[in-house]
Amino acid sequence: MKQGTSSLRRVAEGGLIAAMYAALTLLIPAASFGTGQFRVSEMLTILPVFTPAAIPGLAVGCLVSNLFGLMSGANVAGAWDLLLGPMATLAAAFATRGLRSLRVKGLPVAATLPPVLLNAVVVGLELTFALFADPTVGLAALNMLLVGLGQLGACTVCGLILYTALVKTGAATAVFGRYAVESR
Repeated sequence: MKQGTSSLRRVAEGGLIAAMYAALTLLIPAASFGTGQFRVSEMLTILPVFTPAAIPGLAVGCLVSNLFGLMSGANVAGAWDLLLGPMATLAAAFATRGLRSLRVKGLPVAATLPPVLLNAVVVGLELTFALFADPTVGLAALNMLLVGLGQLGACTVCGLILYTALVKTGAATAVFGRYAVESR
């Protein structure tokens, strides 16, 4: 494959991942924003294991989701979430890509943890300062725990199910080509 075609393919992959992330987030806005959130779209945070194109794709998808959530009134974290949410997602995606080769029984379990931990802290703090006039360490810890639990379910449990399905069906290789083969 020519370099130009390869670059174009990565841009297209990133764009599709961004669109899927935004669509899945906005499908159920009540579950995607707030302290007890469970963003189904967060299962896509496993995709940097397969392709580097997922790194900017996830960040852009998060930005679009948070913007639409803010405009619709669903995103209670406020305007700071337009900056901090995508930055946390971008950092987590880079870390996920870096941890892709650490395996537990063939599964990239460690790669699912950066979005869990980063979003627990960043989104948990955002929500604490956005929702409470007198934020305390206890409220921040509670919000971080609640966000972290939702992230653990979406990123680790659902993400590993998605990973397994993509690998077992051959979809990972069909969609991501050589990157998927290199990730195993």
